[in-house]
Amino acid sequence: MNLKVRLIIMNFLEFAVWGAYLTCMGNYLGRVGMGHEIPWFYAIQGFVSIFMPTLLGIVGDKWIQPQRLLGLCHLIAGATMLSLFYMGHQAAMNGVMPDKASFIALYTISVAFYMPTLALSNTTAFTILKDNSMDTVKAFPPIRVFGTIGFIATMWFVNCAFINDGSFGFTLGDNAGKFQYTYYQFFVSGILSIVLSLYCFTLPQCKLVKKEATSLSETLGLNAFKLFKSKKMALFFIFSMLLGMSLQVTNGFATPFLTHFKSDPNLTHTFAANNATMLISLSQIAEAFCILLIPFFLRKYGIKIVMLIAMFAWVLRFAFFGLGGPAMPGVLLFVLSCLVYGVAFDFFNVSGAMFVDNECDPNVKASAQGLFMLMTNGLGATIGMLVAGKVISTFCHWDNGFLVGDWRSAWLIFAAFSLVVALAFMILFKYKHNPEETKN
Repeated sequence: MNLKVRLIIMNFLEFAVWGAYLTCMGNYLGRVGMGHEIPWFYAIQGFVSIFMPTLLGIVGDKWIQPQRLLGLCHLIAGATMLSLFYMGHQAAMNGVMPDKASFIALYTISVAFYMPTLALSNTTAFTILKDNSMDTVKAFPPIRVFGTIGFIATMWFVNCAFINDGSFGFTLGDNAGKFQYTYYQFFVSGILSIVLSLYCFTLPQCKLVKKEATSLSETLGLNAFKLFKSKKMALFFIFSMLLGMSLQVTNGFATPFLTHFKSDPNLTHTFAANNATMLISLSQIAEAFCILLIPFFLRKYGIKIVMLIAMFAWVLRFAFFGLGGPAMPGVLLFVLSCLVYGVAFDFFNVSGAMFVDNECDPNVKASAQGLFMLMTNGLGATIGMLVAGKVISTFCHWDNGFLVGDWRSAWLIFAAFSLVVALAFMILFKYKHNPEETKN
């Protein structure tokens, strides 16, 4: 099989595993009495992202080839995800709620071994491409885009697939057995993770490279913290954390928000209320297209303008949710919210990583990227989800499996926060763009 095709399959499965539950898990948790724990489930992802990728990265550098370590991680992540499915299934059969402590513990183990695979899959792809004398800059983006396609594919699958009374099928209509509301989303994720685990052991070897001995602080990436001595970089990382607080909010609460309209008899049969996961997938579709715009915007306008565009896109992301509705014409605002997500996410995450790469010395580039991820997907996302949970619990409450209440106020508070961050960044972050430096 063609080498690029093999890496495309790897990337497709890598993100398909995540797409099966990331945006719809809140719907299931709310129905089994764990709605108040939704912020913690998403905060756990951020918390493990602080240290697990670094620790397993060290293992992958020194002892285990990255494609094999990728396979082992998916084996553990998939097995524990299937355990979540089994626990949910047994609880449903007995008419009880899953044991909360055990459920959270298993979930923590699963994401602790899944989150490092996001970096390990990149390492595997880059190593295999380089070992076969391929240009990673040209070859990798077309491969990576299939990861987004995989994410979307499983979102659509769990949105439409259902099991009721032993019968399996697909529907866009109202059906309580749809995977997006049930523990079957964990089954899909677990099976795909096991399949990917086995597939990883068939990939070409990524031979370990003997590296020079480094200090413990360098190995753990702590030397990157010296970048805080630069006012420009310190401000950039602080605002990255503040903006990172928005990253997981809609992943955790968008589907419970859209699904809650089913509690209104006048709106229960609307497309948005019954297909929240599919509607949210427009965000990932927009993301796939927006990533292609980043090189042009960075060259023409520079990092400050690009980051401001991302920040104001987050304002619109939240505001459109707050002002929209599941029926026409309000549903168009939901669609617009999903479309601007591509700008909000990519213009921040991807352009921020490119800025760090351009501004840092070669000897700390890898550590600086780790620091950027720590501030955004680690500290920012963790703090953001816990705060968002407090805000939403102030305005909304769980009632018969639906998170109902004053959603508009909650979304507009998030929009106001993003606006304040954008205005502060505009005033405080000083950066003079030189188009000549960003050419080529």
